[in-house]
Amino acid sequence: MKLLITGAAGKVGSHFLPAFLSEHRFAEWQVAALCHNRGLPAAPRVSVIHGSLSDRGSVEAAMSGITHVVHMAAVKETPELAMDVGVKGMFHLLEAFRASPTARQFILIGGDCSVGHIFHRYDSPVTEDSPRRAYPGCYALTKVIEEVMLEQYQIQYGINGCCLRAPWIMEKDDFRYALTFGENQFGGPPWTELMPKEDVARLSRQRAVPLMLDDAGAPLKRNFVHVFDVVSAVLAALDNPAATQQLLNVAMDEPVDYSRVAGYLQATRGYAPVEIRTRFFSNWLDNAKARLRLGWRPRYDVKALIEDAWNYVRAEDDPRKVWYPG
Repeated sequence: MKLLITGAAGKVGSHFLPAFLSEHRFAEWQVAALCHNRGLPAAPRVSVIHGSLSDRGSVEAAMSGITHVVHMAAVKETPELAMDVGVKGMFHLLEAFRASPTARQFILIGGDCSVGHIFHRYDSPVTEDSPRRAYPGCYALTKVIEEVMLEQYQIQYGINGCCLRAPWIMEKDDFRYALTFGENQFGGPPWTELMPKEDVARLSRQRAVPLMLDDAGAPLKRNFVHVFDVVSAVLAALDNPAATQQLLNVAMDEPVDYSRVAGYLQATRGYAPVEIRTRFFSNWLDNAKARLRLGWRPRYDVKALIEDAWNYVRAEDDPRKVWYPG
């Protein structure tokens, strides 16, 4: 067997590759990593192919002899690159996959931006049957297009595809800095868009934690997943007949409730909750189908997410990265 990985040097890929290589049931598999701007350290059974997903020739060369594909490469709000990776790249991969005499399974790492997560209201849990409704921006649009392309190739050509749809993926101390009022805030929404800048500056000097309220004034519920749980889901789906032509939500068992986060940080670390009114919607990304079909269980709950993030000590040579561009 031979696995092609895109995005091997990214947030998920950098954790997935060593986990895959150490998994006993894949001990005889070879790996090809299609890399664009980044390289990989040398590793047994891993070959690196330099090229662009937007170049059909590079993709076809990378697909030579491949049996399985895990497509993790993504670009956020850079329109020309987002279209190259999310649309052209996906098309080139699927075309090469369907034409390959050796190809057996195609796994896509999707995102809950395809259902709009906190930007759109859902009156029941968001399942795999919920409508796709992208939020504004090119990244969410490309994730919808990727899901639809994979679905249509399954219908048109009967390929064995699987989409693992993940919400905001956390690693290391990401969650801590997603909740800071300082200039080093990670991800969104940026608090300066939700409250006066002078309040943000004042709170950055205090032990404070944002308690976002949804459109109804209740504590916001938003979906997260730890990168280790995404990796375990990919390993569970890989070469698994139960994943054949399936769209599967892979998220924590419950969404993160900002009031629970604020309460826990107040009780354990003395943070003062700061209520922030928003126009966002509380949603619940239901992972029941992945648990049923794959026997997969996320290890992380909200307490583990907090403790990991607050206890993590980042080395000086390990800056927080924006993984997606290029």
